[in-house]
Amino acid sequence: MIAQPEPSSAAPEGKHASATAAADLVAPLVDALAPNLALRVEVWDGTAVGPPDVPTVRIRSVDALRRLLWAPGELGLGRAYVAGDLDIDGDIFDAVAALRPAGSQLRIGPRQVAAVITAARRAGALARPLPPPPEEARPRGPRHSIARDARVVSHHYDVGNDFYRIVLGPSMTYSCARFTDPAMKLEEAQASKHDLVCRKLGLDERPGARLLDVGCGWGSMAIHAATRYRARVVGITISREQRDSARQRVAEAGVADLVDIRLQDYRDLTREPFDAISSIGMSEHVCRARIEAYFSGLVSLLAPRGRLLNHAISAVGGAKMGRRTFMGRYVFPDGELLDVGDTVLAMEAAGLEVRDVESLREHYAATLRHWVANLEARWDEAIALVGERRARVWRLYMAACAVGFEDGGLAVHQVLGVARHLDGTSAMPPTRDGWDTGPVT
Repeated sequence: MIAQPEPSSAAPEGKHASATAAADLVAPLVDALAPNLALRVEVWDGTAVGPPDVPTVRIRSVDALRRLLWAPGELGLGRAYVAGDLDIDGDIFDAVAALRPAGSQLRIGPRQVAAVITAARRAGALARPLPPPPEEARPRGPRHSIARDARVVSHHYDVGNDFYRIVLGPSMTYSCARFTDPAMKLEEAQASKHDLVCRKLGLDERPGARLLDVGCGWGSMAIHAATRYRARVVGITISREQRDSARQRVAEAGVADLVDIRLQDYRDLTREPFDAISSIGMSEHVCRARIEAYFSGLVSLLAPRGRLLNHAISAVGGAKMGRRTFMGRYVFPDGELLDVGDTVLAMEAAGLEVRDVESLREHYAATLRHWVANLEARWDEAIALVGERRARVWRLYMAACAVGFEDGGLAVHQVLGVARHLDGTSAMPPTRDGWDTGPVT
């Protein structure tokens, strides 16, 4: 049970009686919807329930309660936060960690219905559902068709390159970094990740090798492979803003003769031969039903003994970002996380020999904390670029993901496969020793 209401020091002078009454109205509803909530809850009039030494959730409007009534769980919480009806004071990570059980377990069972309806009526929250914030995605058309995938990708990635520069920093890399030293800067850790991928793919052994980077983002992996290993790279993306920015960055890096950035779906690739393929943060958009076909299509482009590295977020047993989830509506519509075991099986079914599996879970938690810090440090600038609601989407989603990686609910794996050869040779090094070179300058 939550604590009894108490007047906040911020409550308007002379209004403690009415403020306490308001908190009395809200407390039973919060208790019914989210029992044992380990947070301080402050009502719109300044009164609060809960201990003072924990993060505070501020219910700024009765509309927050309306959203929770009509969408109990993380979607209702997310809508209320994005709309500004609910706010979080204090450490965002601690608050999300406390809210996470409530977000996944908010359910109104038969025994709670009467109490919830009574409390909602008294609090003034018993009304028709509010329209969701306009940042919520509702993609149409056949799921994972080329046209729908393009719209979904645009929803997330075409929010403005300037906004991504704030969040991602100079590296402009939107995937897990690799901190070989906890004191590393984010840009150094991203270079370390890129170098690890290059070495796993054997680019250090074959200067001038031909690399396909699927879902190339803003071109950072392609630029790294070209500048450090003289790889000839084809990078593909279906985000126009990413394509335009990546081409500019390639030219500025002086490797336009080695890197070709294309606006192209992976399903439209011709049978071009490649010595190596990197798929970093891409297969989460493919879905389990199509993952074997995804790898089979890529394997058909690989030269004998060619290597493919898949770097992807994973979840035990898999997880779909469904229509009732915050992530599915606001962040990655149609996204799906695979169990790493399913990824391995799909790569093997596509004809690859899986040679290495590595988890970078803790590294992604650290990466996300850097991104949240970047966003918070330039919050006003970010709002000027994309609006407060979208900035709130990003702050909440990145903090929630960081908590997920820290508590093990999420993971990220690099899985390395080699195209089988008739004679059984793989051209793989005998050990991992040459892959880890420490910080990359």
